[in-house]
Amino acid sequence: MKTRLVGATALFCCAGVMVILSASRSTANAAPEPPHPGAVLINTCLITNDVRGLSDFYAHVLRVEPRKTGEDYVEFRTGAGTLALFSAAAQEKYIPGSATPAHNRSAILEFRVADPDREYVRLRDFVKWVKGPTTQPWGTRSIYFRDPDGNLIDFFTPPQPR
Repeated sequence: MKTRLVGATALFCCAGVMVILSASRSTANAAPEPPHPGAVLINTCLITNDVRGLSDFYAHVLRVEPRKTGEDYVEFRTGAGTLALFSAAAQEKYIPGSATPAHNRSAILEFRVADPDREYVRLRDFVKWVKGPTTQPWGTRSIYFRDPDGNLIDFFTPPQPR
């Protein structure tokens, strides 16, 4: 058996079979996860005419400090992925005609939170509400509101086991 350590990942080769074990696995005996066969969503980027204003909004709502790269780009790193904000002027410069800021009416930014009811109280006077605390037919507890550009946001908790 050959063993090679690459970063935090150990590669084992035994009888011609490659096994990959990541150091982030919680148990040593757990079977390794197979590589994902397709694309993995890592980043959602909103194009906006007001990077600073939208950044201030998300910093308050998410309680996450943004990472800024100049005046045109901001990132909010969450546990599962990154919400990025990019200026419409820069987008037009790099990929002309590809995006129209503040015109999304077909996507929902969904964030898992500990308690949507508590978040509702915290944000009650800060956001434009679409729907207050509700248990959805599929079991999630959700609140829906819009950011200053009109993007729909869902703060939710998964269904509780019965």
